[in-house]
Amino acid sequence: MLRVHFTAADLVRTRVSDGADPLWETVLSLHRLRDRRPDPALAACRRACKGAGRGPLGMLLPLVPQYGYFPDFLTPPEGTAGVEHGLEALMSTPRTRLRSELTALGGRNPLPSWTSSLADGEPAALRRLARCVRTYHHGTLGPSWPRISSCANTDRALRLHALRQGGAEAMLRTYGPSMRWRAPVLEVVYPVDRDLHLDGRGLLLVPSYFARSPVSLADTALPPTLVYPARPRTADDTPRTHKGLAPLLGHTRAAVLQALGGDPTTTELARRAGVSLSSASEHAAVLRGAGLVSSVRQSNAVRHALTPLGSALLREDGDR
Repeated sequence: MLRVHFTAADLVRTRVSDGADPLWETVLSLHRLRDRRPDPALAACRRACKGAGRGPLGMLLPLVPQYGYFPDFLTPPEGTAGVEHGLEALMSTPRTRLRSELTALGGRNPLPSWTSSLADGEPAALRRLARCVRTYHHGTLGPSWPRISSCANTDRALRLHALRQGGAEAMLRTYGPSMRWRAPVLEVVYPVDRDLHLDGRGLLLVPSYFARSPVSLADTALPPTLVYPARPRTADDTPRTHKGLAPLLGHTRAAVLQALGGDPTTTELARRAGVSLSSASEHAAVLRGAGLVSSVRQSNAVRHALTPLGSALLREDGDR
């Protein structure tokens, strides 16, 4: 369990990143690349694992084991501004930090001999690492980046809606079941037992396409960051059956409620729920009147989103 301890100041400073972080996605995709059934975005690269002694993977895979610890310097906060900003920060990592984090990695996994030059902060080794990250990111993730970015942006929109409607605590309640808000602590299912005291710094929440589960920086002195799996609902998703909601709302209205991920228009809502346009509009109005849905007109369309109450109702029913 990871326990993230908040103060009132931390709640004010808690925020969601502007979208997918390219360096976090790069690192986490290296985890997923070695899954038995990797994501389709990585399928073409899976074959390269067999020849990982050459090319970018030969340098990256030893630094990012399939499970457990990897160095924090691979995911600098500057990465939120783009790949090149992140790589500039990576190449500027102090030698003491490189040595400390690689020593920690080497204590858990055998490292190839070339990592000694990286631990010494040799410019050539850092440039080579940056070049490998860049090549892998653009070559492997580049073609799928629109999908990766869209996934993170849709999740971000859901969190920001809850933040606007009810504040940071309401937003923190939308995560689950692996992240539970028990004021003033966010309890996160984690492979090790640790505490993260924010101490007024706030928390940056980063939705990720490739994350298997929530992950935080190992060094608590770094800017507090929590990367979590983005799980937006799309028109192609198979809706979960909320057995407890059907008797309360009726099967059709329950289906409309659970189809509300990603702020759909009335037309999109009707398609997802399998109802007519007029029926979707009617059910949305009833749910809005009950405080479960909010609706906003944008140009010629009306978009609908779950309120914190609606999110909580779905979450509680889904946890039964």
